[in-house]
Amino acid sequence: MTRLDQIDQTVDRAADKLQELADKAAGQNGLKGKLAEPLAEDAAFLRKLKPSLVAARVRGEAPTGEPPASGTVTPVPPEPKPKPKKRNGGPNPWVVAAGAFAVGIVLAKLIDWRGHAHPRD
Repeated sequence: MTRLDQIDQTVDRAADKLQELADKAAGQNGLKGKLAEPLAEDAAFLRKLKPSLVAARVRGEAPTGEPPASGTVTPVPPEPKPKPKKRNGGPNPWVVAAGAFAVGIVLAKLIDWRGHAHPRD
């Protein structure tokens, strides 16, 4: 195995690791999910940088305008966010306030009425 083949294998391993990262990131939400496609493009570009392919392109033996052979990521739709639970904390606070106001008025009228029945001289 020549030195050039060893470097090609190293570049392939690095591109494979980038592709694995892109595949893992594609199934996640947020920033990781957004970075999946650029990582896949980087893996495909890294494969094009193998020294044997560069040497072949320089000699005119390999085409230069090929689309990437692999490294495309199929995006996984993100999981839907759970809806917040509706709180059943009791009656409407405006109804409670209006009821308390009405009870207060009735209680004040009752106290005032009883005050007139037994006046203190």
